[in-house]
Amino acid sequence: MNVTVLIKYIFGTCLLLCLSMPAKCHDIYFCGEKIPLDDLLVKEKLMNILKKQMSYVNIPELKQRINQYMARVEYYLQATNLPQDFKYLAIVESGFKTDVSSHAGAAGFWQLMPTTARELNLTVNDLVDERTDFDKSTYAACKVLASYYLYIRKTFGISSWVLTAAAYNNGIGNIKNAINKQGKNYFSMNLNPETAAYVYKIIAVKELFEYPEIYMKNFGYNVFNIAPSAKTKTYTDVYDKDISGFGSMKVDINESDGLHPADLKEGKLKKNKSISDQKIKYVSAKITGKYKRFNDGDLVKLILEDDLQVQNRFTAKGTEISGVAWIVDNRVMIDLGYDHNVTLFDLSSEKGILLERLKSKEPVILKVISNPG
Repeated sequence: MNVTVLIKYIFGTCLLLCLSMPAKCHDIYFCGEKIPLDDLLVKEKLMNILKKQMSYVNIPELKQRINQYMARVEYYLQATNLPQDFKYLAIVESGFKTDVSSHAGAAGFWQLMPTTARELNLTVNDLVDERTDFDKSTYAACKVLASYYLYIRKTFGISSWVLTAAAYNNGIGNIKNAINKQGKNYFSMNLNPETAAYVYKIIAVKELFEYPEIYMKNFGYNVFNIAPSAKTKTYTDVYDKDISGFGSMKVDINESDGLHPADLKEGKLKKNKSISDQKIKYVSAKITGKYKRFNDGDLVKLILEDDLQVQNRFTAKGTEISGVAWIVDNRVMIDLGYDHNVTLFDLSSEKGILLERLKSKEPVILKVISNPG
């Protein structure tokens, strides 16, 4: 599978949807940092990256690898106190493959260069290449991300996971030089084409896998519709063990929750509006209608049991609302037309609803987010 082609197509779809919206584009975050999609410069860069729209791309193989590895990646990120969004970086780097290499000499799941790998005590020689070892390379990649983040924070007085990701792609030295010459905003920097597109690619993958119901209609088919595979182990199944070894490299700061100081000014932290500034409300609803023959792209109807207020849109209790729905891993994901602001969960707090529970009077919860003005 050509992951780069997939990413270009995904984000091209996301961008066209965003640009076509008459109202303010929905908010998108990476590691708690808001992506400035209302900035014309950002949109222009996106258009330059995505000049050509890609045709059909089949992703079942990638999805299967994600099912196999994702929980293990999440485990390492949690154990090392890194934001979970970095799991999507690995998709961009390798397509979740352990045995791939680049023309530049990078290899493995996290595409580590030989010198970097050796500095992190991985064996790389003609006989053994531990960059292809999932556990060792993932822990090494976490060390790289942590060290880059802390270096940027110490050197420039900013906490930026976006710049950390850019440094992972282009090297901390190059990003340091870019910051010195161009300032601290990745989205306004003049970088090499690959690095300039890098964070956008990560965001594109994140958007598709976290909000498939929003973007699926733009593909015109269900890109996740694959045959059920064997149940994969969770990280608690695989890693129910002592993780004290991670303690030596934890990023010991209280910012993994989405609070990231934008700058240091007169000794005070000036914070960007972030996920923590959002107001969240939960609205009860019930499924209505019959769905024994449900197919991808069908409408699913709900009856509101509470008033629904989303920005300037008000819908009263007792009103029927509906949205186009898609099956992803035997769960029905429903796009109710509010973008990221309204997400449907079942009573177990899982996104969407199990296909077998898609029936009249089934209770669901709508998570409603009000973004800061």
